[in-house]
Amino acid sequence: MPSTPSTAKRQHDFAAALLDPAQPLPEGLVGPDGRPSLKRFNVYRNNVVAGLTATLKDAFPAVARIVGEEFFLAMGRIYVALDPPASPIMLDYGCGFADFVETFEPAASLPYLADVARIERAWAEAYHAAEAEPIESAAFTRIRAGDLPYMRVTLHPSLRIVRSSFPALTIWQMNIANGEPAEVDISAGGEDTLLLRPGPDVEARALPPGAAVFITALGKGRTMIDAMKQALGDSPRFDLPTCLSGLMAASAFTTFAITSGNGSA
Repeated sequence: MPSTPSTAKRQHDFAAALLDPAQPLPEGLVGPDGRPSLKRFNVYRNNVVAGLTATLKDAFPAVARIVGEEFFLAMGRIYVALDPPASPIMLDYGCGFADFVETFEPAASLPYLADVARIERAWAEAYHAAEAEPIESAAFTRIRAGDLPYMRVTLHPSLRIVRSSFPALTIWQMNIANGEPAEVDISAGGEDTLLLRPGPDVEARALPPGAAVFITALGKGRTMIDAMKQALGDSPRFDLPTCLSGLMAASAFTTFAITSGNGSA
């Protein structure tokens, strides 16, 4: 007497067949008449794939606008089959989409597309990040100049950085909301993007040279002096006063502390 497949195996087979039309009808799946019904399953399969693809389109509107609806839907269907949801929370879906786009051969003529997708993903993460009260800029005026090099800060939980060797921020801004697409010289140089939600809305702005490395170092708990050294290693054009005042004005910090020159608290 043949053994009955376990519940786990039946669920695995069902999920695999749901996203792969090449898979056979899952064993034991029948219609109201008690007979296997591939036609009914195909309708359900198409609805699930279409729903997940629509979720991707909502999460990456600029990417969809750049490539066009037909191309995006075809690309999205392939991604859905390769990377199905791992959580019932659809806000989490699409975290690997930018990496997929980067290796998607039909999109190779748009080398900036993956970075545009990364900006869109970072925007969503910033929007749904935890709330936090930023430090007022005036608080920094009380820091003695000699203490500044040994200051450590806590970054706002919504802060995200996307680095690109292409003008990805410009391209993204032209393809959202009321943006107007225009010709962009993708060989003109890259853009690093800061995304932050200090209030109700996510703000996106271009970072000056070295700032992305500087902010990343601060996020890892480095002192101002150490972060500055790393930033200068990335770009000799890094300007600490300009970068720091811009971050303060953007409400990028939530706490700060001063450590002594030997690294002790």
